[in-house]
Amino acid sequence: MYDHDLVPGHAFQHVRVERRPVYDPRGEPVEGLHNVWIVLDNEAELNAYTTDTIKEVILAFRHASNDRGAVCAVFTGAGSRAFCAGGNTREYATRYAGHSGEYRQYMRLFNDMVSAILACDKPVICRVNGMRVGGGQEIGMACDFSVASDLARFGQVGPKHGSAPDGGATDFLHLYVGIEQAMLSCTTAAGLWSAHKAMRLGLLTEIAPVLRVDGELVPNPLVETRRWIDERGQIVYGEPLTGDALAAGKATLARGTIDLSSLDRAVDRLSTKLMMTFPDCCTKTIETLRKKKLDHWNANKEQSRAWLSLNMMTEAKAGFRAFESGGSREVDFIALRQRLAAGATWEGSDLENAIMPRPAH
Repeated sequence: MYDHDLVPGHAFQHVRVERRPVYDPRGEPVEGLHNVWIVLDNEAELNAYTTDTIKEVILAFRHASNDRGAVCAVFTGAGSRAFCAGGNTREYATRYAGHSGEYRQYMRLFNDMVSAILACDKPVICRVNGMRVGGGQEIGMACDFSVASDLARFGQVGPKHGSAPDGGATDFLHLYVGIEQAMLSCTTAAGLWSAHKAMRLGLLTEIAPVLRVDGELVPNPLVETRRWIDERGQIVYGEPLTGDALAAGKATLARGTIDLSSLDRAVDRLSTKLMMTFPDCCTKTIETLRKKKLDHWNANKEQSRAWLSLNMMTEAKAGFRAFESGGSREVDFIALRQRLAAGATWEGSDLENAIMPRPAH
């Protein structure tokens, strides 16, 4: 049989590509079958993807798609702090800020990464081992299923840092959680959702406890995990704790250790369910359901790429440099709006310098 990989025998350096067992309903490894794990391997920077990482993710998904013994592709990150914090802001600030043409080429690669996930011939499970934010949230939503640590957090940050979440969030998020919640998350970046809230809103397939305290797995102690409605009629499940309850939760978190074995078991259970189907019927069903995402993605990705490239000359240029400068990591939004209202332009560096955050002391 032919090898249909784009680059046969490629030696991956920025992602890990591993074959891991798939289990029958009795929990026994199945001979001749496996899952392909694609692991973002930049734990020190919360698995933020660089240009080179994106190239390898594309190759990795093509490899998983072509692997005849693969049941599922499992997309995850190294460690326990993050699945992916999005694009590497260090690279954005030093290489792409102010370079529209270069960023346009970068966005071609990014778009191809999202499309590679959406075109994978295997079911794609996002194993959310920690934070899934910004571009990380976008590539996660391109996957077919998301199984998360209940300590994971989810959200968009683009308009706070000079970008728009047009790498998938504006295409996909409303399909999961509805237009109002998608609008709030994409525009204001007002806090990240807990895994419990993301599950309640419809973003996730399953969540798993991963905090082990005194030998027992316990739910996320920083959020409300009881299902009730407060005096305002608001659903409280999954919302952050406050006051003494939050302090107690932080103390519990500090006493515990992270154990991702229950997350791995949840991924294995899902892959077993998918294995116990006719493969072509399963693939056709997934491809049909993906069309809802693809309708939005294919309609918008090229104009989004063009706009994001031009934006690297103005707001993105300032936003990414502010993020890398330390301090608050955000520009002075009020001063920016005041100066623009008074007729300031982005020409030169006066406006950008005037709104930069003060360095941390």
